[in-house]
Amino acid sequence: MSLNNYQEHYLKTKVETASPGELTLILYEEFCKKLSMTKALIQKGFLDQVKDQIYKAKDILDELIITLNMQYDIAKQLYELYTYYKGRLNDFLISKEVVILDEVMEFGRGMVDTWKQALQILKTGSHV
Repeated sequence: MSLNNYQEHYLKTKVETASPGELTLILYEEFCKKLSMTKALIQKGFLDQVKDQIYKAKDILDELIITLNMQYDIAKQLYELYTYYKGRLNDFLISKEVVILDEVMEFGRGMVDTWKQALQILKTGSHV
């Protein structure tokens, strides 16, 4: 099994066995991964591949949007954040300004950290 196939199999198994909260964390982690890959591609000069990674990151934001339960205020706030950062990714595609990509990456990393803490609180019943 090649490394790429192993990684795909691992992710598939991880997704199939994850709780809804863990699935959200996986989405955030994959979002960050796509953005990191984008930055690496830019640094290596592979600009033709950048668009694909950004579209994948935007697809993840779309997936996060459709999972929101709009009966809750937090969902409405997350909707606004996801929509804003989708727009910022569009801005990046047009300008190729790395500072925009860094802004979106910071958001993604913050969501990963926040979600990890939330899952830990749910698991242990106490703050980390």
